[in-house]
Amino acid sequence: MPDIIKLLPDSVANQIAAGEVIQRPASVLKELIENSVDSGAKQINVIIRDAGRTLIQIIDDGCGMSETDSRLAFERHATSKITSAEDLFAIQTKGFRGEALASIAAVAMVELKTRREDDETGTLIAINGSRVAAQEPCSCPKGSCFSVKNLFYNIPARRKFLKSDTTELRHIINEFQKVVIAHPDIKFSLRSNDNEIYNLLPGNKRQRIVGVFGKQINQELITLDTDTSLISISGFIGKPESARRTYGEQFFFVNNRFMKHPYFHKAVTEAYQNILPPDTIPSYFIFMQADPASIDINIHPTKTEIKFEDENAIWQILMASVREALGRFNIVPSLDFENEALIDIPVRSSDKVFSGQPKIPVNPDYNPFEKDDPLLQRSGFIEKFERSNTENWDKLYSIIGKDDEDNVDMLAIQRKDRKFFQIKNKYIACPVKSGMMFIDQKRAHERILYERYIDCLTSNTAVSQTDLFPVKIELDPSDFLLLKESHEELQLLGFTLEFTDNYNIVIKGCPAGSGSFNPAGMLEIIIEEYKSAGGAPRTGAKEKLAAGMAAASAIQYGKALENSEMENLFDALFACSAPNYSPKGKAVIIIMTLDELDKKFK
Repeated sequence: MPDIIKLLPDSVANQIAAGEVIQRPASVLKELIENSVDSGAKQINVIIRDAGRTLIQIIDDGCGMSETDSRLAFERHATSKITSAEDLFAIQTKGFRGEALASIAAVAMVELKTRREDDETGTLIAINGSRVAAQEPCSCPKGSCFSVKNLFYNIPARRKFLKSDTTELRHIINEFQKVVIAHPDIKFSLRSNDNEIYNLLPGNKRQRIVGVFGKQINQELITLDTDTSLISISGFIGKPESARRTYGEQFFFVNNRFMKHPYFHKAVTEAYQNILPPDTIPSYFIFMQADPASIDINIHPTKTEIKFEDENAIWQILMASVREALGRFNIVPSLDFENEALIDIPVRSSDKVFSGQPKIPVNPDYNPFEKDDPLLQRSGFIEKFERSNTENWDKLYSIIGKDDEDNVDMLAIQRKDRKFFQIKNKYIACPVKSGMMFIDQKRAHERILYERYIDCLTSNTAVSQTDLFPVKIELDPSDFLLLKESHEELQLLGFTLEFTDNYNIVIKGCPAGSGSFNPAGMLEIIIEEYKSAGGAPRTGAKEKLAAGMAAASAIQYGKALENSEMENLFDALFACSAPNYSPKGKAVIIIMTLDELDKKFK
C-alpha cells in the first residue's frame, strides 16, 4: 500500500491559514495597519474602494524594508518581531506570527512599494494568489505602501458571501477605531470612495477619542487613573446619564493592544450598579499596562483574546478604580428624602397677636325653593325639567334584542370577575381557573406594538408625524452607515430622515402614535436591535425595525398602571397571534398552578 500523507504546497497552506486570519476586508485592514504601527510610522493613510472588495491601500512613513526583507515578508512564519520562544513572553509589537502577509497574498492581488531611508531606490513586489508576478526596483517615498486588490478573487464562494458594502465598511471603521484610539500620537486618515471619513491629528488620548466619536462625548468622560504593582489602569469612563443602549463605545487595551474581555466588562458594569438607566451600557476607554510576561496573547489567530495571569485580582482592581472615579466626580447618588407628603404648617410669630377665626356672613332665613324667588320666576328653571310624557322612555333601551341580552350579561360578568393588580410596577397578576397568571408588562406591550408595526410595514400604511422642531443628532460613522442602508424601511415605518455629509442625521418626522418618546432614543434602540440581531440590515429589515420600534415605544418597568390600562393591555395581548413570547423570544406569560402553590407550602 503506497504512502498517502503528502506535504501541502505553500499556496494551499497559505489559503488554509487565510481562512483563520482573513475573514473579511476588515481583517486585511487590521493586519496591515498594525504592521504600519510596528514599523514606527508617524503618519498612516488608509484608502478604501468598494468597501475593500476592489482596493485596500495602506500608506505609511515607517522604516521600510530592504529588497530581501520585502520578498521574505510574504513567506509563512517569517517575522522580525521575535527570534526565539522566550520572546513570546515579552511581546510589545502588534504582530508576531508572520502569517498575515502570506495569508493576504494567497487570496488577493498584492502590490508592495517600500524603501528604507538610507536606500536610494525602493522595491516593487507584485504577488497574485501566492505567485510572484513582479519584483523590480522603483521610485517611492520612505516607508511602505500596500495595495490589496480584488480580495478573494480566487475563492468565489468567499467573495460571494461578503455582506453589503455598507456592512463591510462598518466593520472596517470598527477595526480602524481600535487601532487609532490606542495610538493617539500617530496621524491617521481614512477615505472611502474619495469620501473622507476620518482625519485624525496627533494628540493625547482624550483628543483622539473626541476626534473619533464627536465633540459631544468630551463632556461625558470621567478620568480613570490607578497604579498598582500588578497593573496600571488609565483612560476614561462615561457618565451614567450618557450610557447608550448600543455597543460601540466599549474599549479595553492592554499594552496598547485592543482586547475583548467579557470578564472585565462585567467588572465595569458592576461598578455602575444601581446608577445606570435600565437596558443601557456604559461607555469606557480603559488602557492597561501590564508585564508582558504576565499575559498570553497567543491564544487566538486574531490576537484579540488575551489571558491574564491573575484575572481575579485585576477584576477587583478594575472595579474599585471605576467606583473610585465615579465617587470622585460625585456621580454616585446621594440620599434624597421626599417632601411631597409633608404638610407645610405655618409658624406662629411670637410678636403678633392672633386675631382669631375669620367670620363669614350667612343669611339663615334664605330658602332657594321659595315660589316668589325672582331668579326662578325669570328663568323658568323648574318648568324646563318637568317631564311631560314618560311612556316611551323604556323603548330607548330596547335596542338590544332578547337573544343578545344573555350574551351581554355573560360578558359583563366575565369582565366583572376579572381582577388585576401590579407587582412592583413590573408584573401584572390575574387569577385564572388553574391558579395565578403573571404577565410581564413591558414584554407584553412590546408584543402588541411589534405586531402592529409589522402590519404597518407589510401594508405600507404607516403615517409620519412631522416634528415642529427637527432633531439633529451626531452618530458614529458605523451607526450612520447602518441607518443609511435601512433608510427605505425607516420611511415605511414613518420616519422622515435627512442624512448630511458630516455623519449627522436630521429627524424631521416620527411615526404617528410614538408619543413623546425621544426620537434620538428611538433610533438608538433600533440600531441596537440591528446589532444584536446580526447580519446585514437588509436581512429581516422589517422584523428588526418593528422589534426596535416596539422596544423604544413600550411602557417601561416602574410605571404604575390603572386598572383600566391593565385590562386593555390584557385584551390586546391575547388578541395577538403569539401572545406567549416577546419579539426577542422571551416569555411574556407565566401561570402558577394551584398544585405548584401547594408544593411551596409543603
